[in-house]
Amino acid sequence: MKILIAEDDTSIAEAYKDALETRNHEIIVTENGEECLKRYQTEALYAQHSAPLAEEQNRNNCESDRRHKSNATVPFDVVILDYKMPKKNGLQVAKEIFELNPKQRVIFASAYVQDTLIDSVKHLKRVVELMQKPFGLQQLIDTVEDKEAYEALNNLVVSIRNIKDLNPTNEEMQKLFQNVRRIQKYRTY
Repeated sequence: MKILIAEDDTSIAEAYKDALETRNHEIIVTENGEECLKRYQTEALYAQHSAPLAEEQNRNNCESDRRHKSNATVPFDVVILDYKMPKKNGLQVAKEIFELNPKQRVIFASAYVQDTLIDSVKHLKRVVELMQKPFGLQQLIDTVEDKEAYEALNNLVVSIRNIKDLNPTNEEMQKLFQNVRRIQKYRTY
């Protein structure tokens, strides 16, 4: 998997990078929200320009090329955002990423997951994956590699759309929070 990480704590970012690289993932680390967004935009532009080449290769080559084509407009398999970062916070970065690509998978790393969930619903109009800091490196690997939870969260978005004004009550947010925890198998919060 190709993974973009935005984390302002250098030692935490390096730990994430090292753990995920041991699983043969390609990791790009950025130190703040602005740098993350610039890197995302650059990779998205590159992916758009390489899409015609990937399509040609797909007609002639193997499964890895087909995987590249399917990700041609999604430059990263996963974007991991620290929720509180300098220059642009994780919510601002996620909002701009979703404007470029609504199908991008985003995981927020936050010490305040309930607040993060509420903000993501209100401002992003969607539920994103959450990891409560601090978390273990194995939990990070398990979450990143768990595509089943990601698909279940996408299905949960339909439930959110049923909340017409996207200004849910505290009770609705508690229920949503519990559903997200269940989907993510109580891994990190």
